[in-house]
Amino acid sequence: MDIDDEENMSSSSTDVKENRNVDNVPPKEGGGQGAGEGTQLSNGGGSSSRKRPLEEGNNGHSKFRLKKRKKTPGPILPKNALMQLNEIKPGLQYKLLSQTGPVHAPMFVMAVEVNGQVFEGSGPTKKKAKLHAAEKALRSFVQFPNASEAHLAMGRTLSVNTDFTSDQADFPDTLFNGFETPVPSDASFYLGSNGDGSFSSSGDYGLPSSAVASSLSQSPLPAPSPYPSASGKNPVMILNELRPGLKYEFLSESGESHAKNFVMAVAVDGQTFEGSGRNKKLAKARAAQSALASLFNMQLDQTPSRQPIPSEGLQLHLPQVLADAVARLVVDKFSDLTENFTSPHARRKVLAGIVMTTGTDVKDALVISVSTGTKCINGEYMSDRGLALNDCHAEIISRRCLLKFLYTQLELYLSNKEDQQKSIFIKSERGGFKLKENVQFHLYISTSPCGDARIFSPHEAAQEDQGDRHPNRKARGQLRTKIESGEGTIPVRSTTTIQTWDGVLQGERLLTMSCSDKIARWNVLGIQGALLSLFVEPIYFSSIILGSLYHGDHLSRAVYQRIAEIEDLPPLYTLNRPLLSGISNAEARQPGKAPNFSVNWTVGDTGLEVINATTGKDEMGRASRLCKHAFYSRWMRIHAKLSSSLRSKILKPNLYHETKQGATEYQTAKECLFKAFLKAGLGAWVEKPIEQDQFSLTV
Repeated sequence: MDIDDEENMSSSSTDVKENRNVDNVPPKEGGGQGAGEGTQLSNGGGSSSRKRPLEEGNNGHSKFRLKKRKKTPGPILPKNALMQLNEIKPGLQYKLLSQTGPVHAPMFVMAVEVNGQVFEGSGPTKKKAKLHAAEKALRSFVQFPNASEAHLAMGRTLSVNTDFTSDQADFPDTLFNGFETPVPSDASFYLGSNGDGSFSSSGDYGLPSSAVASSLSQSPLPAPSPYPSASGKNPVMILNELRPGLKYEFLSESGESHAKNFVMAVAVDGQTFEGSGRNKKLAKARAAQSALASLFNMQLDQTPSRQPIPSEGLQLHLPQVLADAVARLVVDKFSDLTENFTSPHARRKVLAGIVMTTGTDVKDALVISVSTGTKCINGEYMSDRGLALNDCHAEIISRRCLLKFLYTQLELYLSNKEDQQKSIFIKSERGGFKLKENVQFHLYISTSPCGDARIFSPHEAAQEDQGDRHPNRKARGQLRTKIESGEGTIPVRSTTTIQTWDGVLQGERLLTMSCSDKIARWNVLGIQGALLSLFVEPIYFSSIILGSLYHGDHLSRAVYQRIAEIEDLPPLYTLNRPLLSGISNAEARQPGKAPNFSVNWTVGDTGLEVINATTGKDEMGRASRLCKHAFYSRWMRIHAKLSSSLRSKILKPNLYHETKQGATEYQTAKECLFKAFLKAGLGAWVEKPIEQDQFSLTV
């Protein structure tokens, strides 16, 4: 067979048959066969004993294969790229572009045109070169999350059964072109608002179906990107086509030796975009991806479970840009505090932190807290004077650090007129205090919180992961408790569990609610707690960002969706739905045994505090700066100055427990939360022995 014949050969005939036999896959029933092909063997199971020639063998010589013995039926082997492409686009023409190299080691380059785009492949034989070209063509379709988008990309017409409620829009952009309004220049800063911003719709970020209807009613459909589809190219290539000649700058290198993190930056249209990754190449790609998302509305990763879920309220930042920046700030601060991770207290399983933003620029963000830890107190070390930390899981400790920061900010407001301006609080017209406008808190956790968010998603979301396949299983959403002196969680008992002081001291395991459950609680009651709610209005997280094991469906269910039916909340209390997001560069799993200590740092502290998680105190047996006793002392000092402007009146504070009960609106909201869990069939909240809070201050 000469080269000219080979050039004009159609993949719909000889090549497909040739590859079908090489791969030992039976031909499709009813498929057209060429002349003389009637005796083709099917998986070695044909009745004819005739030999048949294979098409082209080594150096053009024909080969013969004897009929194989009959085998027991096995799994159907996958089709190769040529066969798959032929099924999608029959009749494609493969052309030989060049042949180079010596006679004994030639290199062929073949090309195929699909929808006006040419894909090239090279190999030591024409067949392998064709295979590589077909693979490249197929890859250009793989980026689409569903079949209808792939068909649209391949120039086929859309079926009439278009699903307009789908998470991922599978209807042609042209349907909505007539309804679009010009996008204002500053729209890219707002997500989930009611403006016309192209980032405000659920369609871009793959909301769960339950949230789609409400978000569609609030905001217009996204303006489709006028730029070409990615066609399997990496973000750097795509950005280079749109803005040629860009230069990438290496900014920093950080992280432990087994989990290095590089940061690269690129300036596009006057804006700088950063990306991080375990190598510089990946960091460059992430920087380019960030620019494409921000400037050209191109989302390259379409895996449903990995999409950020935007919050319903005003969100000042693009989800992925914010998530990556928050994660990097927390990790960098932890690096500073542990001498670039060389300190013995840098050892950890989970890292958490809280970042505060006060405007649209993430560069103005401030790290409020950093913490590590995965264990809880042993029952025998419980304190009846509020001197021990019960729960040393990283995210729980970070939230206690935030409480410490809020006390500092209230004290700042009360010190003098000059410092009032520096405080994040302002007086509320409803009495007490509230946060200044645009002050937002973002929680970062290096992995999914224990309990309902993690139990059903122990691995990273795969490309083909379409979300939770069994959302209605009874185990979904159940309240769970941590195990004393260990890791992992178990579901709460079906009957209400009352923990007693003497029972725990006699050896009953102390139960602590899981982190997933506590975060859900914060999304109703606020992160300020009962004591501070007497001074300030409820404060909620604006975003929750995970460094690994992010699954949008599981996380959203765990932190708010499972109590969506909550009722009768008092004024100012609500079911908060923060932005949920993973990060571009998922953190590597931390190997080894979890350390028994937990570290914490709050802005203003000189260094880390190290707590023994088993005892809830430091190694010298001293109480933590985050313990109940320390916070109640600060609360009493503020109360002495503010007793006239409390949100709820406390006549003479005495016992810690009684003071918390005095926060009537907070306690009402808490009852609503517990009822919502019970009504949804998710179990009863397990509280600590009441004796823990029956202490007063000996001043």
